[in-house]
Amino acid sequence: MTPLPRWADVVLLPLLNVTLAFLVGGLIVLSVGQNPLQAVGIMLYGAFGYGSGFGYTLYYTTDFIFAGLAVSLAYHAGLFNIGPEGQAYVGGLGVILIGLALNGMHWALVFPLMIICGALFGAAWAFIPGYLQAKRGSHVVITTIMFNFIAVSMMGFIISRILKPEGVNSDESAPLEVITRVPQLRGFIELFRNSPVNLTFFLAIAALFFVYWLIWRTKFGYSVRALGNNPVAANYAGISNQKMIMIIMALAGAFAAMVAVNNVGGVQGRLILNFVNGAGFVGIAVAFMGKGHPIGVGLSALLFGMLYQGGQELAFQMPGITREMIVTIQALVILFTGAMGDMMRGPLSRMFFQPDAAAGDK
Repeated sequence: MTPLPRWADVVLLPLLNVTLAFLVGGLIVLSVGQNPLQAVGIMLYGAFGYGSGFGYTLYYTTDFIFAGLAVSLAYHAGLFNIGPEGQAYVGGLGVILIGLALNGMHWALVFPLMIICGALFGAAWAFIPGYLQAKRGSHVVITTIMFNFIAVSMMGFIISRILKPEGVNSDESAPLEVITRVPQLRGFIELFRNSPVNLTFFLAIAALFFVYWLIWRTKFGYSVRALGNNPVAANYAGISNQKMIMIIMALAGAFAAMVAVNNVGGVQGRLILNFVNGAGFVGIAVAFMGKGHPIGVGLSALLFGMLYQGGQELAFQMPGITREMIVTIQALVILFTGAMGDMMRGPLSRMFFQPDAAAGDK
């Protein structure tokens, strides 16, 4: 199949896939006697129409950017990292340990240390599947899936049996003091009142720029792409495939752990059970919808942030649309942009290149 122009592959194809997802979702809304156009209007208003809603959209977007980058980094090396959920969960342990150790100190000192410690814990958790892939041939897809479940069990034990303070009924760690938590933007911008978006959002934007520089502007990034495109040629060129696999998986885990900085260090102010709440799995769809490019990942993360926040507004404003229907619409977007992401590639390719073929026949 003839490759599409770059702009069509990055912009037009995902846009068509999202449109198809919303069309099918509109039929679901119509089937229960509701107005699809009104539903879309409510979702857009809930996501962007007022300050608190926009703040929640950016909060979800922050999580999805980090999870999407964790998948994208591995993807460029020819690896399929399905483990951001567990990597972010374990990263939360590093964030809360340094937070509790320095509890009461100013956030300007603790915030960078949260980033470092969370990244180290997430990187260590992702390094193990990378090592098993590089040294033992264990497929990273299988090991990262398994490590998600291991992380849930391990963190559940640590939170409920070790970090849980005496006299507290719920399974959670001791809280961080307000001065130690990552500041929320509502303290600086009145628009974001009553929303949890915090300074980690700017860290996510910086991460997008950093990944672009790392992958497309450095020798290391060239080695990563060489490994992903042709491991045999990369090895022949002197690149250590085993070493690169372990490094890139560790980096992916470090980025996934920034979800913990956003939630544990900024929003919850404590380590609670299942705080990742599926963001790691959404990151898979974000990465593939964005074609692994930081710009695409950022836009895809914003779309899914809009779906999450707009979906909550829709459930509140339209009681006839249940939470299950909203999850179905979100799943349709994942389906059409992920598993069926290339469905429209063939028709688009024929549309772009058929005139050239006809001219050649003449």
